[in-house]
Amino acid sequence: MGAFVYQALDERGKAKKGVLEADSARQVRQQLRDKGWLPLSVEQTTRKEQTPGLLSRSPGLSVPELALITRQLATLIQAGLPIDESLRALSEQTGKQRIKAMILAIRAKVLEGYTLAKALAEYPRAFPHLYRSTVAAGEHAGHLDGVLNRLADYTEARQASDQKIKLAAMYPIILSVVAIGIVVGLLTYVVPDIVEVFLKNGQELPGLTAFMLNLSYFIRDWGLLTLVLLVMGLTLFRLALRGAAFRRRWHSLLLRTPGLGGFVKDANTARFGSTLAILTSSGVPLVDAMRIASQVITNIPIQQGLAQATVKVSEGGSLHKSLAEARFFPPIMLHMIASGENSGELDSMLARTAAQQEATLENTVSALVKVFEPMMLLVMGGIVATIVAAIMMPILELQKMVQ
Repeated sequence: MGAFVYQALDERGKAKKGVLEADSARQVRQQLRDKGWLPLSVEQTTRKEQTPGLLSRSPGLSVPELALITRQLATLIQAGLPIDESLRALSEQTGKQRIKAMILAIRAKVLEGYTLAKALAEYPRAFPHLYRSTVAAGEHAGHLDGVLNRLADYTEARQASDQKIKLAAMYPIILSVVAIGIVVGLLTYVVPDIVEVFLKNGQELPGLTAFMLNLSYFIRDWGLLTLVLLVMGLTLFRLALRGAAFRRRWHSLLLRTPGLGGFVKDANTARFGSTLAILTSSGVPLVDAMRIASQVITNIPIQQGLAQATVKVSEGGSLHKSLAEARFFPPIMLHMIASGENSGELDSMLARTAAQQEATLENTVSALVKVFEPMMLLVMGGIVATIVAAIMMPILELQKMVQ
């Protein structure tokens, strides 16, 4: 039995589309005719071909959708329902046709004898390697419901953390855009009109006023071209980042940048720690867990350091010593991991150190935002004050000449 996506016209001639389970497309058409509908198209739901980059057509899931599906599936399995029945109930719960089609296609693979992890592999963009490996470990150990609950907790925690960072960064970004817009508006429209009065009277402009006027002319005459060049430069930079060599040099530069380098290290090590914690606590072997967790790292030098650490652990080295040699992890994290290895409670210690790292990262972001806001207001106030001074200087000189 498989899942089929259909399009049909109901008895009133209104277009309908949805997903049905059946043994063949012919059976789906018959089900539609039994309802008094006219079938237009019936296609079996299958995994679409993967093409690299932006052309990939494989369906995906947002983080909230993945968290919700995982939590609901864990609840159904925990209630004692078989996996195939849980997937059917899950498909009936969702109101989005693309998600329903995906779940029913996964159910069809399970009914064919595939494990849930292998069935999920049909949709790699929706269920990443980390997710599938954790599910496979849960199936092997026989406690899939607990693993799915941990996955749901992990996904929800990651979503909440990312949301906090985005919300914290939103206000400074809006403030910066508004400030730039105000300054450009003053220089483009206000300054030339006011200064033009003094130029018509033949008055010699002060140096600051002349500079502002030239800057105003530049923005008016070349501002659009400058913006286009800036956008083109950013586009070329993003294209260059697709090259491995250039991306590695850029990531190395980020790590060496004062202030920013520490933030990049903290963000990546926190992500690695939380991912490793969920994998090891779900029964994934440590070496395999390190290999999978390394894939969530976005910085290439850190990723390469973790690859070397994984090799050393596979050769019998301890986790904390291997990570220490990578030179990217903070000492407190290494000490907590060493304590976990010595006490035999590595799983819980990894979870604790990951939570601590993420809390530190959130505090760092909050502190940066709190510092940025007054700095941005001061800079904006200084620029506006300079523009006002440039306008007032010729007015004051004109008053002196009259006196």
